[in-house]
This record gives sequence, structure tokens and C-alpha cells, in this order.
Amino acid sequence: MLASDLTKFIEQDHLALGAFVKGDPEPLKNLYSRRDDVIIANPFGPPARGWIKAAETMDRAATNYRDGQVVGFERIAEYATADLGYIIEIERLQSKVGGADKLVPISLRATTIFRQEDGAWRIVLRHADPITSARPAASIVGQ
Repeated sequence: MLASDLTKFIEQDHLALGAFVKGDPEPLKNLYSRRDDVIIANPFGPPARGWIKAAETMDRAATNYRDGQVVGFERIAEYATADLGYIIEIERLQSKVGGADKLVPISLRATTIFRQEDGAWRIVLRHADPITSARPAASIVGQ
């Protein structure tokens, strides 16, 4: 079971994802570590390491979303110590993606790692991709 302060932080993360799929990256960016080892790996590009690159990546990714909302979160696993924790979830969202005019469902497999920094939880790694069901072996072959 996660400590109550980490549980509250994860609730903030979930609310911030709601703003993100509306095109606003700021609430989510506010939850991230500013240290050099912070990493974000999202479906729109390669992993970005370090605060400046992570912030740029979040800004760029948020421009792909409009008028979105959170549908729900399916927690797959969670674990925490006093200083480090993680969650693995399927995030279910909907948003207008790219130039589309219709809301579309979005499901992401997401791993988020949290760390205590100066008495507060911060996100130090987020990896999200659209793989939420079994795929054939050929799907991993590069193009």
C-alpha cells in the first residue's frame, strides 16, 4: 500500500494528465523533478533526459491534444519505499488528436517512477506508449 502523501501526489498527476489532454502541459510539468536524471519517453518521440529536454518534450506533446479528458486509470502494479515509488497503469483518455475534430479514445501503457526530493514527491521517469494488447512478433521489427 502506498503512503498517503504519495497517493495524493498520484492524484495530482492524474488531474494534471486531464489538463495535458486539453493541451496544457504546465500542471504536469510542475510535478517533475528538475534534476539531470529526469526522463520522459512518450509516444511522440524518443526518450528525453534532463529537465530542459523533458520540458520541451512535454510542451511539444501537449500541442497534439485538444478538448480532452480522463476516462479512467487501471492500476496494474504499485510499489513504494520511503524515498522511491512506481506505478504501472493503463491510462484511458479521450481527446482531439492532431488536427482531428472528433474526440477519440486513447489508451496508454504508462510506467511512472516517483522520488522524494527535498521533502516532496517528484516524477523522475514516465514512459507511456500505446501498447495495451498483445501484438505479433513482427510488430517490433524496425522500419
